Amino acid sequence: MATLIAPSHYSPVEDAEALQKSFKGWGADDKVIIAILGHRNVDQRQKIRKAYEELFQEDLIKRLESEISGDFEKAVYRWMLEPADRDAVLANVAIKNGSKDYHVVVEIASVLSAEELLAVRRAYHNRYKRSLEEDVAANTTGHLRQFLVGLVSSFRYEGDEINAKLAKTEANILHESVKEKKGNYEEVIRILTTRSKTQLVATFNYYKDEHAISISKKLLDQTPDDFHKALHTAIRCINDHKKYYEKVLRNAIKKFGTDEDGLSRVVVTRAEKDLKDIKELYYKRNSVHLEDAVAKDISGDYKKFILTLLGKQD
Repeated sequence: MATLIAPSHYSPVEDAEALQKSFKGWGADDKVIIAILGHRNVDQRQKIRKAYEELFQEDLIKRLESEISGDFEKAVYRWMLEPADRDAVLANVAIKNGSKDYHVVVEIASVLSAEELLAVRRAYHNRYKRSLEEDVAANTTGHLRQFLVGLVSSFRYEGDEINAKLAKTEANILHESVKEKKGNYEEVIRILTTRSKTQLVATFNYYKDEHAISISKKLLDQTPDDFHKALHTAIRCINDHKKYYEKVLRNAIKKFGTDEDGLSRVVVTRAEKDLKDIKELYYKRNSVHLEDAVAKDISGDYKKFILTLLGKQD
């Protein structure tokens, strides 16, 4: 379930005018920006952006970039983009950042549906005039390249059918490959980048029943290189993406100095999808409400905006 609280009745023109008014004078009126944009769903935000451009002959996103700054600006910028375009930007930034951010590419490719991922690839074409696959390939090598290119270019089947015999066979292939230090990773890559998520979950469950340990935990015993980290992230995202996101949030807040990128990414990308469920998992795991943990850790307009997207009422 989503956390975003958006009104059913609103006027894109009135919102655009209120935003333009908030930009006048010394610095923007951030309260107005948060009150409007923090309470509009993706379709409403796109209509406001269109109305703003028609009324004032300028792009609202560019204006926002010039009016606000820091983590607040970055979060608002990403919130204003359509989901596929936002994920294209997140993937591009992650590729540029190199190994420390490859998990973001894995996350996008593993959590999204086949159609959503295809939309991201199209958005990437439009924005960067290159394909996501070629940028991933140009910045990686070896097994990591094979795996990431396979993930971002996959178009998985999304039915509920499970082939139990295949799950058993492929769980054993995964076990043998992970067990050996120089395992048959071609097969691991093939399985993880082509099978449906339903089939893969059955395979992971069989692995756990047979070996009394989850494959993601088993991978932690391996050399923690970029390839193994990417495998681990993909398996966690495919198995239970909500649990995965809860851990991203936990790590983002637990760090000495908050990981604002991780916090913003999860809140902005999941607020209209399943952030309520992720919040509940966070509370169960940490015995503290996510809003309270966030409120302690960050400050200013960035804090107000993130709390608004988390569904906190003033």
